Amino acid sequence: MPLHFLTADGEPDTAPSDAPLPHEERERWRRPYRPGPWRVAGAALLLLLASYMLLSTLIIAMAGTLTAAGVSVAVSALVIAYALRLLRMGVWVSARGIRQVGLFTTVTLDWKDVAAVRTVQQPVKWLGTPRSVQGQALVVEPRGRETLRTVLTDHNADFLARPEAFDRAADVVEGWAAEYHRP
Repeated sequence: MPLHFLTADGEPDTAPSDAPLPHEERERWRRPYRPGPWRVAGAALLLLLASYMLLSTLIIAMAGTLTAAGVSVAVSALVIAYALRLLRMGVWVSARGIRQVGLFTTVTLDWKDVAAVRTVQQPVKWLGTPRSVQGQALVVEPRGRETLRTVLTDHNADFLARPEAFDRAADVVEGWAAEYHRP
């Protein structure tokens, strides 16, 4: 049974739309979807591991070997940086273009350099592993260059077992491309 919530005016809340709010900055880079549960769980486990590593660093420092403690702090910092980068991975859009953030690289294309953004049916990697399954992918085709690697798939860490979320995200990215595409 759906519960209808009332606003301060006493009017029923309307369904959220994909249209931006009037005060939103269109020039700001934003992810058009929420990070998926697999990505968040992986980052949370890495941060938990880093907290244990920092606790062990404290024990190592109290034992007296500062060199080992320094190495432990450095490794902990690398694990924290990896977890934060893992959360940042994905597709970001703005009025300027589309940005694909990977673990080690970031590719940014202006909308004028994009020939097409479309959803295709093709073999995709399952959670980034070498195993391929049949699925959907959002592909960005730049002008005058080779096609970028697949931007979004329905089997990555953000959309595994959430096909409706993939469809919404692909529609939003395609909408941004249609709105800002300058031939």
